[in-house]
Amino acid sequence: MTGRDFKGYANTPPQVRWPEDARLAVSLVVNIEEGAELTLGAGDERNEHIYEAVEEVVGTRDLCMESHFEYGPRAGWPRIRDVLRSRALQATLNACGRAIEMTPWIAAEAVADGHEVAAHGWRWERHACMENIEERQAIARTVDVLTGATGTPPRGWHTRSATSPETRNLLIEHGGFLYDSNAYNDDLPYTVETDMGPHVVLPYAFDTNDMRFYNGGGFVFGDDFARYCIDAFDRLYAEGATAPRMLSVGLHTRIIGRPARIGGLEAFLDHALAHDRVWFATRADIAIAWRLGLGLPDWKPRPCPPDFAEGPPS
Repeated sequence: MTGRDFKGYANTPPQVRWPEDARLAVSLVVNIEEGAELTLGAGDERNEHIYEAVEEVVGTRDLCMESHFEYGPRAGWPRIRDVLRSRALQATLNACGRAIEMTPWIAAEAVADGHEVAAHGWRWERHACMENIEERQAIARTVDVLTGATGTPPRGWHTRSATSPETRNLLIEHGGFLYDSNAYNDDLPYTVETDMGPHVVLPYAFDTNDMRFYNGGGFVFGDDFARYCIDAFDRLYAEGATAPRMLSVGLHTRIIGRPARIGGLEAFLDHALAHDRVWFATRADIAIAWRLGLGLPDWKPRPCPPDFAEGPPS
């Protein structure tokens, strides 16, 4: 088996310093997936069945499931937005193209608030078994919609759970991506060498993530989320006295945006804000700072090949 790295930094990470000599970079990631879930009503092959009430409906449109996802844009996003705005915090919105196509006001509000809008695929779907041409089209279509909704192309990409062996290569070939988050293997960014130079990977996390409210994941109350994220923060903050550290906190509008859970996010944020030398940053800003700390050249997007979505270069 090739292409795997179990060693990483071997407990000797680069001595990159975060802006303002912060001990810890905190990345808040708000996943915008609602409208991109599988549904027969949108012509998909089946209905989604990953949500609070797990009961897959086969052969007909699942209006109950659709309403679970609709909660996010209608009620969850306004709550999360208010929490971030009241604390002057910037986050990264991991946005599916089809979700933003259906809820464009979320992208507009995010840009107005200073958040980053990154790409989370066209549909809320895995890329693991995609054919090359299908994956190219998904990337191109997502970039087009997010660019139209925000005015600028996304600089980051994060595929839902499972990538294809070619996902990262396609992002690099596309030319417009500063980083991807298609990894879960470290508490720090790292770079991978490519034909186009070093590419930044910002690992994501499924433990400091509100998805653990679902399907027996361990969180029952907002306090569970707060305590778990605070424990992660405290450990990484302590380690940050001698080495850089990064904490990713994953949020979903239909999950943490519920009234009984949003207080858990507020409690975590207020705990973190009570500490000095903590840098709340977008993932793009973290990737740029990491490149700078490593002494790499400034990143500039390259033009996407005009035939990118049509197939591999000949």
